[in-house]
Amino acid sequence: MAVKMRLQRHGSKKRPFYFIVVADGRSPRDGKFIQKLGTYNPLTVPATVQVDRQKALDWLQKGAQPTDTVRRILSFKGVLYLKHLLRGVALGLFDEATAMEKFTKWSNEHDSMVSNRQSAHKKANMDRRNAPYVKKVEAAPAPVEESAPAAEEAPAEEPKTEE
Repeated sequence: MAVKMRLQRHGSKKRPFYFIVVADGRSPRDGKFIQKLGTYNPLTVPATVQVDRQKALDWLQKGAQPTDTVRRILSFKGVLYLKHLLRGVALGLFDEATAMEKFTKWSNEHDSMVSNRQSAHKKANMDRRNAPYVKKVEAAPAPVEESAPAAEEAPAEEPKTEE
């Protein structure tokens, strides 16, 4: 039985909301599933993602195949990085404490980046709302009058120098 980690759509028309689930690959998109791992709301900026990292990691280690979108979500939340680090522990490249230290450092940097993005988005929205409404009116270009060539257009005479 091929097990997939995929999105299950909920929400109304043009207002998507997804559950991240583990399901048999043969079951329909919104049909029966094995376990719910989290939620994904693409309408917020940045998208709101809640995933149980431990459950997702367990299913990845058991061989569940994520779809492309779920793979991106798991990568964003650090589940794939954690799997990578634990693989290094299993191969004896470093110990588990070092792996958790690396993951914690990455997680802190990632969380600060996301919060900076959220605050920048909120600030941009506030600036856009608070800016006074200014109607831009383009001035029509002045009509060009055709007239006789002016004296300026004629070549100027060179001053004579005394020899």
